[in-house]
Amino acid sequence: MSRPWEADPSTRFKQRLGKSPQELGITTDSPDCPDIWELDNGDIAVIGRDLTESLGRRLPAGVSVGTDERLVVIPRNMLVAAKPDIPGD
Repeated sequence: MSRPWEADPSTRFKQRLGKSPQELGITTDSPDCPDIWELDNGDIAVIGRDLTESLGRRLPAGVSVGTDERLVVIPRNMLVAAKPDIPGD
């Protein structure tokens, strides 16, 4: 059975949503920064810390992480800063 949504590996990055990690003061200018991006196809890419192993053991009822998925965490202020850039439809 196929899933109703699949990530498209051929899509490209379109625009950052919100402010850069540097603007938010949550990085040291190294390449390992959290970030949120809209992709050309409208999907969203999130770069964050992989906490699949630790938080994955404490998921609420009805929530799961697929074998090809990762649970990533980003700073709250990053999502708040992206709110104006997130489409409402």
